[in-house]
Amino acid sequence: MAAKLRKGDDVIVLSGKDKGKKGKIQSVDPKAGKAVVEGVNIAIRHQKQSQNTQGGRTPKAMPIDLSNLAIVDKNGKASRVGFRMEGDAKVRFAKTTGDAI
Repeated sequence: MAAKLRKGDDVIVLSGKDKGKKGKIQSVDPKAGKAVVEGVNIAIRHQKQSQNTQGGRTPKAMPIDLSNLAIVDKNGKASRVGFRMEGDAKVRFAKTTGDAI
């Protein structure tokens, strides 16, 4: 099965505490069905001070379920992703506008 959402895609959050926020996918874990989106689902992680690094509280983007994300089309709206053949290549397209992603 081809991935509907990939690293580098602009997405919008559909549900949860960050509903409505937009961001770019930093990494995807297809086996777990989760993705890390910059600026979304931020948690504070405590880091102990060491000889090389300053300790303290650091914000970290945590994984969010792929079902709570939708790709953003050229109009800035949430869209579902479809697949079609253009020549010999299989391409993804936004179902709202029909444009290739």
